[in-house]
Amino acid sequence: MTQLNTKIQLYVSKVNSNIKVDFLRDVLLQDDSDGKGVYIKEWNLDMAEPTNAQLEALEAEAQVIENNEQIIYTRKKLYGSWESQLEEIFDKGLDSWKARITQIKINNPKETL
Repeated sequence: MTQLNTKIQLYVSKVNSNIKVDFLRDVLLQDDSDGKGVYIKEWNLDMAEPTNAQLEALEAEAQVIENNEQIIYTRKKLYGSWESQLEEIFDKGLDSWKARITQIKINNPKETL
């Protein structure tokens, strides 16, 4: 199950791709710890608030987004800092660096729908 904020951002970006939702001002989420989970407490965007059905319809796409965020995090850890990558290029050459980066991407592929 994906995070509600992921589905909300996806819903908003389908209406207007230029909007990055601020979850401290634009949309406030709340969990009352009653077992019902997180819900939209306050909607301050100039567009219709999505229904639960609209948000649930975005589940598969939101799951791919969240999975890819984890893959990107893993790749960044494996790449190392920019400084270490530059040192690697200087010490071992560009082709060696490219081969290592390519292998990281092969081992950690992004998902698509």
